[in-house]
Amino acid sequence: MRLLMLAPPGAGKGTQADRLAQRFGIEHISSGDLLRKEVAEATPVGMLAKSYLDQGDLVPDEVVMKMILDRIVDADTRGGYILDGFPRNLRQAERAYEVAKDLGLTIDAAIHLDVSHDESIRRLLDRHGSQGRADDSEATIRHRLEVFETATLPLLNYYEDRGVLIRINGEQSVDVVTEEILEALAARGL
Repeated sequence: MRLLMLAPPGAGKGTQADRLAQRFGIEHISSGDLLRKEVAEATPVGMLAKSYLDQGDLVPDEVVMKMILDRIVDADTRGGYILDGFPRNLRQAERAYEVAKDLGLTIDAAIHLDVSHDESIRRLLDRHGSQGRADDSEATIRHRLEVFETATLPLLNYYEDRGVLIRINGEQSVDVVTEEILEALAARGL
């Protein structure tokens, strides 16, 4: 099974991806977690990514593509993956699709968790208070939401046109969101 999570910052992509990965026995690949690990380990990729992440901007495509592709190919040999936080823009999506098509690794579904700006901000400020993530300051949150609106939101039409988009109300309880995702996947025979 090959799944993709699309949602604004703070919508619960990571939580739902973890649940789905466990349910289906597939790997949860989070581009944000991978990048934060690179930053924490002060690798060359991490040092490059840090300046972008600190400002809430997108890390350059070529950096993310290489890092993600290796993990996807590996995860697919073990039953699949759920990709969280990639692609972030139409160019990444188109490039990823071409590569995935050549490798026989195209996604089965793109799951969009719809969450309002106000709810995203509330959740991220709560997370900042409990986890202290540097990218969860209010100014950075607002910028990340703007970046999502301009760069990532257009992906909804792209995946809808490909016939793989599933829309879920992400402002419900965690359990209800999970159940609705599972029902939508089952309805598609997944």
